[in-house]
Amino acid sequence: MTIQAKRPPRRSASRARALPDLRFVATGALAIGVALLGVAALAQDGDEKTVTSHGYSYFGNLDYPADYTHFDFVNPEAPKGGELVIGATGTFDSLNPYSRKGRPGTLTTVMYDQLIESVEDSVGQYYCILCESIEYPESRDWVIFHMREDAKFWDGTPVTAEDVVYSHKLFITQGLPSYAQAVGRMVTSAEALDTYTVKFTFDPDLTKRSRIETVGSTPVFSKAWFEADPENRRLDEPRLEVALGSGPYRLDTYEVNRNIVYTRDPDYWGKDLPYNTGRYNYDSIRVEYFADQTASFEAFKAGTYTFKVEGDPKQWATAYNFPKVDEGVVKLEEIPDGSPPNPTGFVFNLAKPQLQDKRVREAIALAYNFEWSNESLLYGLYSPRSSFVEGTPVEAKDVPKGAELDFLKTLGDIVPADMLEEPVRVMHSSDPARLPDRGNLRAASRLLSAAGWEVGDDGIRRNEAGETLKVNMLIPTNIEPSVEAMHESFVRNLVQIGVDAKFERIDPSQYTLRRRERDYDMLYSSRYGAFLSTGGGLTQMYGSREAEFSLFNPAGLASPLVDAIIAASFDAETQADTDAALMALDRALRYEFFVIPTGYIADYWVAYYDMYEHPEEIPPYGLGYLSFWWVNPEKEAALKAEGQLD
Repeated sequence: MTIQAKRPPRRSASRARALPDLRFVATGALAIGVALLGVAALAQDGDEKTVTSHGYSYFGNLDYPADYTHFDFVNPEAPKGGELVIGATGTFDSLNPYSRKGRPGTLTTVMYDQLIESVEDSVGQYYCILCESIEYPESRDWVIFHMREDAKFWDGTPVTAEDVVYSHKLFITQGLPSYAQAVGRMVTSAEALDTYTVKFTFDPDLTKRSRIETVGSTPVFSKAWFEADPENRRLDEPRLEVALGSGPYRLDTYEVNRNIVYTRDPDYWGKDLPYNTGRYNYDSIRVEYFADQTASFEAFKAGTYTFKVEGDPKQWATAYNFPKVDEGVVKLEEIPDGSPPNPTGFVFNLAKPQLQDKRVREAIALAYNFEWSNESLLYGLYSPRSSFVEGTPVEAKDVPKGAELDFLKTLGDIVPADMLEEPVRVMHSSDPARLPDRGNLRAASRLLSAAGWEVGDDGIRRNEAGETLKVNMLIPTNIEPSVEAMHESFVRNLVQIGVDAKFERIDPSQYTLRRRERDYDMLYSSRYGAFLSTGGGLTQMYGSREAEFSLFNPAGLASPLVDAIIAASFDAETQADTDAALMALDRALRYEFFVIPTGYIADYWVAYYDMYEHPEEIPPYGLGYLSFWWVNPEKEAALKAEGQLD
């Protein structure tokens, strides 16, 4: 259900909801077997059964049968046509989203298909796109994708097994290092068995988690396109030439740092697939670029772009009172977001010597006053967060017990005794009426002194070597004003306890470069992700092996404790065992303390010109405005006739 309001009401943190548990609960091999029989054909291969299915889930559950016609949450009769226009801030200098270099344009991934895709109303379920069926043994030591022979690139050439193999190898040799190393270890061979059959073989000594969904979710490119100019057509270099794709949208036009236009391919080979029924309804998607948030919002009011997902609480609470809202031209909705909130916050760069002592990190955190920031800067619209999986069934609480405690005990001495005996770390509370919470700042000062950072006559803390306690934060110039204000207030409190703190406002391109090179002490970041299942993605975000260079691990966290929990989670054979491992992981990540949580928005805040429509029920794990919303042609024509659109 959606909650529509002409003016968004003030909302307290008590509106944060427990998230729905839509996962399949398997209690053992029998449950897995029964689920598989419901969705797949089983064949005997020696002593091991081989599964053939129209999709994939680790525990065998697929909510939609092989003969499904569309997903429950889409409108299969949604009209095609119209244009979605969204805004972006900052700059772009590349149309290649897979390189570490450059700043890629918004939505550049919409042009490429994959073998399988996840779905917005479930966790860990994938359905065939480029393939028509998947074949794998219970061991998951290999997988065969049987491809659709009618799949075509935009130039009419077929998408073949050779293209899949080539794309896989391209990501291994030229892709992001964290992905390339992890997947390179996992996959021992990729081979085209024939024109439309591709097989991946996996290292049997590594976890069988995330094998099939990882290789199946890799974008597929045209081998012929890349090989026609291998020197200039590289995956690891920025470029403004778009790789040949097979997806529903293709690049139409672009002006660097001004706009990008994608058009729906009328001859898209997959438009009638059950997965795509009710999706990709816009004739075109246009992205308009602006220098900062202020310019962007004024352009939205003028009708230069027509759909906005708002992320700034101050803006949502105070700025949507312009005439077009009062007249009903612009519609406002708060739509429940069932996904776990992203663990956004102030991330410590653990490679910095002054931040390697946990006492220092705890002291710095005590200077952040969430309650004051929420009331004074964020209009009380943020909900507090302590967990990496806040509000989910795998959130760690109090002291370990039951299955979680049993799991932790199996790991031996690598688990610190205090983590077993003490309640899980929760975010400290502060005085909402006063920015400097005196009690917290006194506690922070004691921690810093105990860690060897004493206050000098100039009020600045130094260590025995005479070095000041420097904390430099980075923000891009196009960041939301409320987030910049959070930095300002945080730095004020840090300076008050003797920290040599500041924040730098730099242009988006420099910010991207310095973020990638980890040229910061602390960074406000949303790079870490929540988790409801285990798999290789956890090692890219939280594992030690790729910690030095992973773009998804901005703290550079390298914890043997976290590594052990992730590795053990891979061996979980049931959903209950997996949940226990993920709960332990949440506890361990909070124990290591490398992110200061900044709270979260529990709903999607959406503002749009009243020509867009969506299904009555939005699925829990995706807003879907790019995918299964549509334009009402009569409403669009009326807005144009009234001159409401720029």
